[in-house]
Amino acid sequence: MKDLIEPFLYPHNVFFWGLIIAALRYRKWGLWLLVVWFYVFGNGWVANQVRHWYNAEIASTTFPASFNGSFMLPGCGGDEQLLPDCAKARLTQLAQLVNQTTHDAPLIHITTLFCQPYLNYLKPLLNREARLDCFHGGATTYHEFYTLNSRLDHQVPLWFVTSDYHAYRVHQLARQYGFTAKVYAAPSSTFKPVNCGATCFLTVNLSNFDLFAKLTAEISSYYVYQLTYEPYRDWETDRKSTRLNSSHLKLSRMPSSA
Repeated sequence: MKDLIEPFLYPHNVFFWGLIIAALRYRKWGLWLLVVWFYVFGNGWVANQVRHWYNAEIASTTFPASFNGSFMLPGCGGDEQLLPDCAKARLTQLAQLVNQTTHDAPLIHITTLFCQPYLNYLKPLLNREARLDCFHGGATTYHEFYTLNSRLDHQVPLWFVTSDYHAYRVHQLARQYGFTAKVYAAPSSTFKPVNCGATCFLTVNLSNFDLFAKLTAEISSYYVYQLTYEPYRDWETDRKSTRLNSSHLKLSRMPSSA
């Protein structure tokens, strides 16, 4: 009984049902449109369908140990001393995948302005031999892909490791540049399906609004880039002329550990 009644007492559901009552009372189209919007983007069943699509088509949560290719980790900020939590999460995921592989000395590419904190954090997590290639690919994901396009072999399979909310952009750019790639992103609480019980169709959940907000930001970012990509092409020309890429190259080989 508690699980049945409690969701209706949450403030967002009190507001939702108050909105329905107001729409029934005043019969205004604006109120009904607000009810529909609030319900569609907050409903657990609808959001779960989006989550299932995203995890199946965009960001994989499974990894084959037989994978015989290279790994690619887009950076997540930081400076010469500090490593942000998002970078630590990506590096931890990356190490878990690399440790599962069966082929010898997989190659790991990392794009970031400050390589050393990333390498210092990753190396203790690896329990096998690996080749590390860390370099500055640019200020944004779009700059990084311009760099990757000329730097990496498109025939070698790639496994990108990134955050779940960032996976859409990476997935689309990998396809655009013709990489043989998949994207791995362990889902956060926002991207994990919510429990959809008896009250699922009668209530809304705040995590669903968070889901759609993040997806809207990612999808909008990518398509705005598609409409305004010339500055990125200009940056690529400047980068080649100044050899910015080579000034941040770190290539090391991790020894195998017992």
